[in-house]
Amino acid sequence: MRSLKLILFISISFVFINPVNAQQTSMYSQYMFNEYMINPAVAGTFNYFQIRGNFRNQWIGIKGGPQTMSISGYGPFKEREMGYGGYIYNDVTGPEGRLSLGGTYAYNMQITDEWRISGGISFGMFQYKLDRSKLTSDPTVYDPLMNSTVDKKTMLDATAGIYAWTSYYYVGLSAHQLLGNKYNLYESGDTIQGISRLTQHIYLTGGANFILTKEFILSPSVLIKYSSPGVVQADITATLFYNQVAWFGLSYRTSDAIVVMAGYNYNLISLGIAYDITVSDIRKYSGSTLEIMLVYKFNSIK
Repeated sequence: MRSLKLILFISISFVFINPVNAQQTSMYSQYMFNEYMINPAVAGTFNYFQIRGNFRNQWIGIKGGPQTMSISGYGPFKEREMGYGGYIYNDVTGPEGRLSLGGTYAYNMQITDEWRISGGISFGMFQYKLDRSKLTSDPTVYDPLMNSTVDKKTMLDATAGIYAWTSYYYVGLSAHQLLGNKYNLYESGDTIQGISRLTQHIYLTGGANFILTKEFILSPSVLIKYSSPGVVQADITATLFYNQVAWFGLSYRTSDAIVVMAGYNYNLISLGIAYDITVSDIRKYSGSTLEIMLVYKFNSIK
């Protein structure tokens, strides 16, 4: 009962938050199926290895709209309560590009008869790229930043998280871009202009599985995203599973979009599709968003 109250409290509390949409990390509408990219502690919580690929085309119709591609693989050690994995994702928005790759280690343990808890950390490289040839400015005004070069900055990156779960409930907390590295877009002698920083992002997730009948399971979930200074956004979702073979879901991303999603499992392969219907002011200038997920699960090893 306490577990259920915790999940409901998290879900209800953030419905009333007034968010601002801005973030440096990748976005996933099907976050409940891609938890490893949100929280490294998820590595090793399953009894099999899996490879997941995601492609997201956001704001179709806007030239240079965000496009995100990611591939991740993770799973458990065979004889130890540990997990490991790796990931790579590429996020492109107009002239900007963000490429990240890294590896993960996680350790989990039993804390009660029902609950297990896992802690994980990811280390990797983050590359920021700016293609100045795609920028436009007033041709009558000289701007040293406006040229045809491609500027790249590479730096270290780290993510840490904790994750607790039972057969019916889960809750997780993770922090991204922990190192907060700076990247400078333009340097001339001792003068530095356009200083930017990778800001920390905090993700809080929670969810539950309710058995309705022998065929149907209802899985409500919530994802809360916070980035400094004071930017908060919430995804609130309900997913209905049929015989663990097919699913249909509806999600609301506060002040941004309503998401319709569906998927199908065939043996060890899963396919998921999400369609975002934009409800913010940007809908006047853009189409919607399409996201595709493809998963391959290996046979159980534990």
